[in-house]
Amino acid sequence: MIPAAALVLVGDQLDPLTEAKKFSRKSARTSSDTTQLRIRLEELGRAADLDYEKFRIKQYGYSAASGAIAFALIMTLSANLILAISATVLAGASVYLLIDRQLTQDVKKRRELIEAEFPAIVELLTLAIAAGETPLNAMLRISNSADGALAKEFQNVVAGVRSGQPLHESLDAMGRRVKSVMIRRFVDALVTATLRGAPLVEVLSRHAVEARGNQRNRIMGAAGKAEISMMIPVVFLILPISILFALWPSLTNLNMFAA
Repeated sequence: MIPAAALVLVGDQLDPLTEAKKFSRKSARTSSDTTQLRIRLEELGRAADLDYEKFRIKQYGYSAASGAIAFALIMTLSANLILAISATVLAGASVYLLIDRQLTQDVKKRRELIEAEFPAIVELLTLAIAAGETPLNAMLRISNSADGALAKEFQNVVAGVRSGQPLHESLDAMGRRVKSVMIRRFVDALVTATLRGAPLVEVLSRHAVEARGNQRNRIMGAAGKAEISMMIPVVFLILPISILFALWPSLTNLNMFAA
């Protein structure tokens, strides 16, 4: 499976490579999803089966290519078969895990970006609904005027409603798609207010205040971590150098007197 995926990266200009490409796609499609890859891809807006196949083929291909390079390099330098096989396995597994970790980092970065945009988006939604627009029209206006990950999620909600899905179901799908506690609470409150006929402006205003407080706490936490990080070079680099400059003349004079 892995050698076939490596051949797909070259292209399908030759007939054997076309068969290898079909085999690798079939293998990627039927591979087990033990790392919740589909859930992470769906959070990034790549929920199609083709996106899953492309990501798996990328993992297999890059792992096979790195393993082949490691094998050729070790065999050229030392001609040790056992060492070459070990390096091949290690390089392939490392690249495979590195690509998976990069996807996790992308998901985390997008989630943090959505949470950072959330207070401003909620305030815009509150102003639009207070001005007399419906929740759907307010989301449509925000998705057309704003440029961000949360605005794209609102665009998906509007597209779901236009395709015949009820508003509360489309909002619930957005809450399940974005794995954020803040977004989940906002969606639950909005769905409950929509179904029960509660005033949306009060609900959104309360969430806007809460979102601003959460954003302030997150910024304060990041500032505290940065302060601790700045202490590391001060304690381990600047302070020893200062002590050395202060003690060096005295040590030099003591050595002269001792001589």
